[in-house]
Amino acid sequence: MTANIAAELTQHLNSRHLYPTAAWLQSFLASTRPNTPLPAVKQTAGFRLLATDITASLSPPATSILPRDILNGAVISRIVSGPVVCQVLDIEDIGNSRWSQVEAIEARERGEMTKGREVVRVIEQENDDPSAAVAPTHSSGPFKLLLQDAKGSKVYAIDLRGIDGLNTSMAMGTKLLLKNVDVQRGAIMLEPSNIQVLGGKLEALDKAWKDGRKERLMSAAKAGE
Repeated sequence: MTANIAAELTQHLNSRHLYPTAAWLQSFLASTRPNTPLPAVKQTAGFRLLATDITASLSPPATSILPRDILNGAVISRIVSGPVVCQVLDIEDIGNSRWSQVEAIEARERGEMTKGREVVRVIEQENDDPSAAVAPTHSSGPFKLLLQDAKGSKVYAIDLRGIDGLNTSMAMGTKLLLKNVDVQRGAIMLEPSNIQVLGGKLEALDKAWKDGRKERLMSAAKAGE
């Protein structure tokens, strides 16, 4: 790969507010086949970068990280302009009881889903008509998310709006782009206008989070009794 391609790729990723480290970029380019069309290189780079831990793969400018004192609860309200790329480390449904969430998980484990007040048994068959399948329903929240920026700073964010793409079925490690967010007493208040879901996933984190979610909910529910 020529220096020119590296420069074009860097410019492309930077235009998406993704600032890869020199080490990540070098490693990616070394793994790319010669003569790969540039559009394909750009697409693959974006996909792979979103599947990384941004604390190791990104080195953004100071304007694209969270303020060092973002957790200062004495600050009633302030706007963080960004844009800041964060990854989701945890999400909690704070609009439904923990026991009801445990029951929903157990229903899915039994192959059941709720349709209105009806319990629908889901049987997967190879030749089923996809249009006839019953889509799983997601809670509309509100949700409490734990976010982390490229420098490792962690902050809670609250979604009161039921923003598309944010729910307890999302992948952990999903990358979010935040712009002009209101931070109230150390917590980010999310609005549809100030967040963009970029995608991505951290495989190990996502598996551990999903595997342990039912147990965490049960422990928290019992502790709160």
